[in-house]
Amino acid sequence: MHVRKEFFRYVIPAMLAFALSGIYAIADGFFVGNALGDGALAAVNMAFPLTALLQAIGTGIGMGGAIEYAINAGNRNESRGRQYMGMAIVLLSGLSILFTILFLFAGLNILGLFGASGEILDYSSEYLRFVSYGAAFQIAGTGLVPFIRNMGGAVMAMAAMVTGFVTNIVLDYLFVWVFPWGMMGAAIATAIGQAMTFLVCLVLFIFKKSAPSFRFDGDGKSLAVRILSVGLSPFGLTYSPNITLILLNKSAVIFGGNIAVTCYAPISYISSVVMLLMQGVSDGSQPLISLAYGEGKHRITKAVRNLAYRFAFGVAATCSVILFLLRGSAAYLFGASEQIAALVAQILPIFIIGFIFVSVSRVTTAYFYATGRNLWAYILIYGEPLTLCISLLILPNAMGNVNGTWISVPLSQIVAMLLSLLLIQRNRAREKQQQLMKQNQATNGDRASDISDEEKDG
Repeated sequence: MHVRKEFFRYVIPAMLAFALSGIYAIADGFFVGNALGDGALAAVNMAFPLTALLQAIGTGIGMGGAIEYAINAGNRNESRGRQYMGMAIVLLSGLSILFTILFLFAGLNILGLFGASGEILDYSSEYLRFVSYGAAFQIAGTGLVPFIRNMGGAVMAMAAMVTGFVTNIVLDYLFVWVFPWGMMGAAIATAIGQAMTFLVCLVLFIFKKSAPSFRFDGDGKSLAVRILSVGLSPFGLTYSPNITLILLNKSAVIFGGNIAVTCYAPISYISSVVMLLMQGVSDGSQPLISLAYGEGKHRITKAVRNLAYRFAFGVAATCSVILFLLRGSAAYLFGASEQIAALVAQILPIFIIGFIFVSVSRVTTAYFYATGRNLWAYILIYGEPLTLCISLLILPNAMGNVNGTWISVPLSQIVAMLLSLLLIQRNRAREKQQQLMKQNQATNGDRASDISDEEKDG
């Protein structure tokens, strides 16, 4: 295949799809921030890690099943791939029910643990309650998208996300600005938008030639375990920015109060879109990497990975320059007050520094889980929030102010990048060793054959 052409055919739609999924929260923040003020803006930001958890669960299960589907397609084992597809749908259905119930009954307590209080807690709990009614649509919709993409439908997967996004924007305008429904209106708009994405995915899925198989021949448990073990990496990659969001909101409340939380809200919205663009690069390249790996075409596997490195770096650099130039006016987009906008302009460059480092670690992580190196992917994904947690325990106390909270973010991203480079180097050394062993085995086999021929001649 023409690597570069295929790369962009998969990656560009994936980038747009991921970016649009992130803009759901930004759209809600924009409308409620301009309608209700700084408290509502902070409330959406406080509730977003829980709504994003639904997307991450769907992405994790969907990617876990889709990766195994692609690898088995590369191995010409289509029946096994269809079984992975069927088990992924079963898992998506079960988790949709579980998390809908969990958020409806425990959402308020979880928001309190995150540090929400007073007006922010009232707004965020109202928002989360109505988003929960559409939880099943978000989990199922994001879970079907990876399968559509791995079947060669990258543009169709993007179309499903665009449909949901446009629906959400139109309804946000109607339910928040035209009808004064406030937080409830924004949440209902999000739930309906997610339902539209799910319906489009369902229609596309039905019309695909490869149907799922729900006959697991006694292997249901092993299929589920495999999907979950592979899906833990894309789940973590999708959700890790929200772990950062939870930790920073909590630290900001402790060291800077509600004003620091409100200040972080527009920064987190902006950063999330950049992170999702780079995840679009990594996850968009995954089908090509997994298929080439399953076919044993290791040269193509590495070519796609290296192209992903270069493109992700370019995306990160471009976003960094644009955001630095617009740092003074970025917060006004969300209806922030003049005081908050001035603080955002001072703090945003600290977060911009980390984008370049993230471009390396994200692609490396996707490469590892796309080729079945799940342990190394786990180390990268969960090592970054662990480093952040340690930094937040030390830096804010050492510096005596909230600046230590902000600096902890790029520091943890630098550590993740260095760790990814170390693991790539180790992987390269391991592959060379395996290649040498194969050459030695081939040489020994030739020698054994020569000896056998000599004995026959004798």
